Amino acid sequence: MSAVHPFHLAFPVHDLNAARAFYRDVLGCAEGRSSDEWIDFDFYGHQIVAHLAPASAARPVSNEVDGKHVPVPHFGAVLSMAEWQKLADRLQKAGTKFEIEPYIRFQGQVGEQATMFFFDPSMNAIEIKGFADMEQLFAS
Repeated sequence: MSAVHPFHLAFPVHDLNAARAFYRDVLGCAEGRSSDEWIDFDFYGHQIVAHLAPASAARPVSNEVDGKHVPVPHFGAVLSMAEWQKLADRLQKAGTKFEIEPYIRFQGQVGEQATMFFFDPSMNAIEIKGFADMEQLFAS
């Protein structure tokens, strides 16, 4: 696997305080710089920026994957299985409504991974994956 470089993602939110409460307090992302229009977060070593855009009300669509309705677009992170389970537990304790409940895909097969989907308060879809073996990330 090649060296991983942090990515940057800017996305719209309807309410900065709700975004702060979700990304910082629920997901545990450290807050970086901010203004009255945006907030930087450390999303597992990547820079995501919630930009205030109250008029953006696009409702995600979905594609069927493994018989489940996967929201598109979505973004997320790939974690170790232990980190994934810790976050899944944290989200469940916080009362997060999952679009797709935490489960294991490809169990016992090449590419085995844990996954879960949920929305932030502005309906941005997030997928968090977990791998016991990171070498399986791009396995086919």
